[in-house]
Amino acid sequence: HNLFLFIRLLNAIITLCLFSIANIKDLCHFSKIYAYTNCRFSNLVTVSKCMLYMPTEEELQNKIGEIKTQTPVYDFVSEDGIEHRVWVISEAADVAMIEEAFAKIPAIYIADGHHRCASAVKVGLKRREQHPDYTGEEEFNYFLSVIFPDEELQILDYNRVVKDLNGMDVDAFLAAIEEHFMIEKKGRIPYRPEKKGAFGMFLEDEWYCLTAKKEIRSEDAVEGLDVSLLQNYLLNPVLGIEDPKTDKRIDFVGGIRGLAELERRVHTDMKVAFSMYPTSIGELFAVADAGRLMPP
Repeated sequence: HNLFLFIRLLNAIITLCLFSIANIKDLCHFSKIYAYTNCRFSNLVTVSKCMLYMPTEEELQNKIGEIKTQTPVYDFVSEDGIEHRVWVISEAADVAMIEEAFAKIPAIYIADGHHRCASAVKVGLKRREQHPDYTGEEEFNYFLSVIFPDEELQILDYNRVVKDLNGMDVDAFLAAIEEHFMIEKKGRIPYRPEKKGAFGMFLEDEWYCLTAKKEIRSEDAVEGLDVSLLQNYLLNPVLGIEDPKTDKRIDFVGGIRGLAELERRVHTDMKVAFSMYPTSIGELFAVADAGRLMPP
């Protein structure tokens, strides 16, 4: 066996491997599964790799760090400006140690590619039905994935913008949200929440900090998420947004676009914006371990 270690983007450690159909925990809805499944089944190709993450395993990280001190077999910059470095792990003792370290990890979690993972499992199970004498070594038993240790992942905020105040004027709206949130004016400087339970709000060219009151906070893996608090105690009861996945009055803005994008949207096609504190890796683990789904 040879293992290949790829390093890409800011020296983030990536182990690229064919990952068996096993104990992978998913957090997503599956509207695209069947399209991917049909594509795989009909064309016998993989769509693209899945991004997985796992609890950091110190022994494995130390071994990878040791291997990285060696000269890579490939070291180049591709046309898109990304540097790629490749190490081949061929020493039997190293391979055995890495396999043993992975065997200790109870579960691997999906960060991106939920539908691709699910379709790979469906195709694999279908192929097993067609080949009842399968050994487990056939290609349909595996799918391409990239695995990160959790300590090397950063989750960005996923912010909200809403088209109107559900028929209320600004004063009535502020009075309504004050039932469940403490409100503090922050002025014209963009406000990014600094802790869990806090939310930024941009309204009428002014930023506010909203802090969830103690009585609405929850220890439940899903109901205690900031996105759930905002949905259950503000977006739904105050703004009338019952289902943020389908309601046309709400849109989502990725944190990579910055708070200036929230201000731009409010100045153009939206009325109010909410900046979120990023969900933590620990919260994702808790939701997946509980067999639950992440809300939008």
